[in-house]
Amino acid sequence: MRQVVLDTETTGIGEGHRIIEIGCVEVIERRLTGRHFHQYINPQRDIDVEAAEVHGITNEWLIEQGAPVFAQVADQFRQFIAGAELVIHNAPFDVGMMDAEFNRLNLTPTRDFCSVLDTLVLARDMFPGARNSLDALCKRYDIDNSHRELHGALLDAEILADVYLMMTGGQTDLALSVESEGGSEGQLDDILFNVDVANVELPVVRASAAEIKAHDGMLELIDKASDGALWRNL
Repeated sequence: MRQVVLDTETTGIGEGHRIIEIGCVEVIERRLTGRHFHQYINPQRDIDVEAAEVHGITNEWLIEQGAPVFAQVADQFRQFIAGAELVIHNAPFDVGMMDAEFNRLNLTPTRDFCSVLDTLVLARDMFPGARNSLDALCKRYDIDNSHRELHGALLDAEILADVYLMMTGGQTDLALSVESEGGSEGQLDDILFNVDVANVELPVVRASAAEIKAHDGMLELIDKASDGALWRNL
């Protein structure tokens, strides 16, 4: 499955506001691929003071950087996200801003060529009544966001990717490695397979009713966030 974790920064909140930054990172089969899309955009309107205090981007800075208008990057952006499941925190806001930009160019809306997963909805299902901002989720999952002094679309997308993978079971790219000077494949085989377990008695620890209920709840969440929990198919 190809997913694109996405975030935007804007001139403000409400009708008529524009996107000024897009940040996306690609995830395939739950692995960050290293591919990303990042673009600053000239909104062709003033940035609200309150918004600038959040993300630190000003009209003057965008002009100095030679930021293009949205029409100049729309095709490249749509090609990057096409066919992917977009993973967005508070998706209605970002998708609404994207669709407003697409509509100005007479382009089809986001959901015509992407599916959308809202991690805010997922977090509220998992932690009802708790704070579920991106900062709160970072704290809950012990993800370091100390370098996040201001909001930035690419940085927030990278942080959200880490949060989303933890929320849905953690990284799946696990491997056993043995690092030793002069080591060899044969030595690794000795470590893994030449162990005498004939007289080893392993205890059997059965899950409690509460643990089974919690496990079923987690499987339900995985079902909602993916193509189905593999555990139930075994």
